[in-house]
Amino acid sequence: MSLSQPRKLIDSFGRVHNSLRISVTDRCNIRCFYCMPAGDVEFLPKEHLLTFEEIERLVRIGVTLGIDRVRLTGGEPLVRRDLSVLVQKLSAIEGIRDIGLTTNGVLLADQAQDLWDAGLRRLNVSLDALDPEVFRKVTRRDGYEKVLEGIEEARRVGFSPIKLNAVSVRGLTEDQIVPFGQLARDTDTVIRFIEFMPLDADSQWQRDKVLFAHEIIDRLTAAFGSLVPVDQVDQEASPSDDVPSSKQPALLPQHSHSPSQDFVFADGRGRIGFIASVSRPFCQSCNRFRVTAEGKLRNCLFSLEETDVKSLLRTGADDESIAQAMLECVAAKKEGHEINTARFLQPARPMYSIGG
Repeated sequence: MSLSQPRKLIDSFGRVHNSLRISVTDRCNIRCFYCMPAGDVEFLPKEHLLTFEEIERLVRIGVTLGIDRVRLTGGEPLVRRDLSVLVQKLSAIEGIRDIGLTTNGVLLADQAQDLWDAGLRRLNVSLDALDPEVFRKVTRRDGYEKVLEGIEEARRVGFSPIKLNAVSVRGLTEDQIVPFGQLARDTDTVIRFIEFMPLDADSQWQRDKVLFAHEIIDRLTAAFGSLVPVDQVDQEASPSDDVPSSKQPALLPQHSHSPSQDFVFADGRGRIGFIASVSRPFCQSCNRFRVTAEGKLRNCLFSLEETDVKSLLRTGADDESIAQAMLECVAAKKEGHEINTARFLQPARPMYSIGG
């Protein structure tokens, strides 16, 4: 079968995959407890990482199989030198409709303009607290002010709306919920609360540490009034008179494959999303798979198996062989991650090593 024949990345449950998450490095400049160990970390040698040319080739092959969305992750992707060069390469691939980046924002102020000029238009910043002390407890590093500077610079160069991803942990971030809600209401920033998942390096995750989406919703509605699902909001409705139009969140449609359930406050001020991987798994609509920084395909964040495509890329394999490896990886995807069952096994790789 040739690459010219249309094929889809489809698993045995009928889920079609068109989104590829690419980790460009396992290195990071902070040490969030839910992602990395606090102490010494043995990172991959540079020569073990996929090159930009290898990533570009993999994406080009993926496009022939229906891939049209790419997200760059890490580790912290902005520690990978000249990342804007990769963005430019991927932006030039015919068939790629969307390129996103997830970053902790520490280095964003210096790179936002280059990323924008290279063609990046969607930006998610991981920020778990709007208080520098809580920020340090989570990240075990300083850098809160640098993240804020990065967000402002990204907004200045044209990124809008910017999404903030906040991992919610019981006993640590409850008092950050209302400030994040206020930020969403005062700016065009979209806040997305993410339930704490069992992907920490120290395997200390416990279910009673998860601050569930419904609890966050209760706190937000108590403070600001009810939340309305985005797909129930009249897109033609007039914006709230209380907020300048430049600070109103764009009422982007709710995509059926999005991991986030998105809401708008009933008065039109502020967009909030919830990625409730633990309490409301969205496995049945998943359209994503991943490649790690050293070239291992994973059909699920929680997968226990991987497919080595770097070896294929570096040993002269043709495009068809690589395409077949991608097809087989996705075809083997399980029905769900099973976090809520006795069968669940936490992956040996922590989040930073997989790619967020």
